[in-house]
Amino acid sequence: MDLSFTRKLSRLFGCFFTPLTCKCCLALVTIALFFRAIFLHSFSGYGVIKSNNLRLILSPSVHLESHEGIRGDKFLEVPQIVWGLNNQKIAFARACLTARMLNRTLLMPSLSGSLFYKEIDLLHPISFDQVFQYERFNSLCNRFVRLGRYSDLGNQTGKYDLRKGSGRKWTVERDLEQLKQSSRGPIDKYQVISIAGKNPFLWHDHWPIKDYARVFECLVLVDEIAKEADKVVSKIRRIGRKLRSKTNFGAEGSSLSHAPYVAIYMRVEIDWMIHCKKLKQRSRISQICSSKQEIMKRVGNIVGLESTAIVYLAVADSLLNDSSILDGWKGGLVPFEKKKLVVDGIYKKHPYLIQSAIDYEVCSRADTFVGNSFSTFSSLIVLERTQRVIRMGITS
Repeated sequence: MDLSFTRKLSRLFGCFFTPLTCKCCLALVTIALFFRAIFLHSFSGYGVIKSNNLRLILSPSVHLESHEGIRGDKFLEVPQIVWGLNNQKIAFARACLTARMLNRTLLMPSLSGSLFYKEIDLLHPISFDQVFQYERFNSLCNRFVRLGRYSDLGNQTGKYDLRKGSGRKWTVERDLEQLKQSSRGPIDKYQVISIAGKNPFLWHDHWPIKDYARVFECLVLVDEIAKEADKVVSKIRRIGRKLRSKTNFGAEGSSLSHAPYVAIYMRVEIDWMIHCKKLKQRSRISQICSSKQEIMKRVGNIVGLESTAIVYLAVADSLLNDSSILDGWKGGLVPFEKKKLVVDGIYKKHPYLIQSAIDYEVCSRADTFVGNSFSTFSSLIVLERTQRVIRMGITS
């Protein structure tokens, strides 16, 4: 895991996941921005965020110069991007920002459909434009970063292989200096700079959160995946309307039409428990691995939930080692996972990456989202929802 980026997210968003009401969020964000250095150690893992009570102030970029437009005749090539969906999004954004620093177009990288990363034959490469809209990305990120296709290449000046260093001696400063040297002089004359070695997620990080957020805003799912998410959200809201109609006999039709739902990124799978226990040992932070009971208790204490609330549990069923995930919830909370919703068939026909993209979209659209601040999935959803609120002009 990229600790530098994770710490940035934790410092910015850790407050949203603590068991505090959303009325405290604005004050906590302000405090967090002043006490970034100690923020990671100050809060427990799980908590709540609603979509109408946020304000975020992002620091200016200190490394990137403004370009009138990214060059379309010079390119950057990066290794295949691997691991989970949101780690891949971070890696992709880092590759984009690296290309921006070099004033080059990023050649469209391959993503990985599988969660496996050590077994090369199991990576299942997926083209970027099978998941996200290529033309839409370039339109939204115009003059900031740019994607190109391999068909755009000519054969005028060949390719330069740039190998990033590794190990403790390869510091952030040395990495940055290498990039600066590659942006000028004889190296810059090559049509393609190809970075060899590690997955971009493991590269040194030189950019503020706001630059990552700018790239993430340009990532729009292809229609086929967005429509799959539509089906899941529609099913959740349809069940919610039925339950509300049974418990609100005197309510008018308009009050039942919206049927809000809560989405919980339920990190209780076996792979997460192994990972977070190792992270706990390395970081000496005690409150990372929340049990199912702890999560249920905190969700039950959320202020302002409907008397009957539909709860969607976003969980990787294939990795789940607990069949009782639907049991023990507080009265009024009606939990559903994929099988109970009868939408598991939608997920099963897709590779892991697409399944995660659907779940991400379902959680992003929820009226209330509960996640773990040590999870990139949760942190990126909070970042996206916060950016959405800012664009709407809602600050309180």
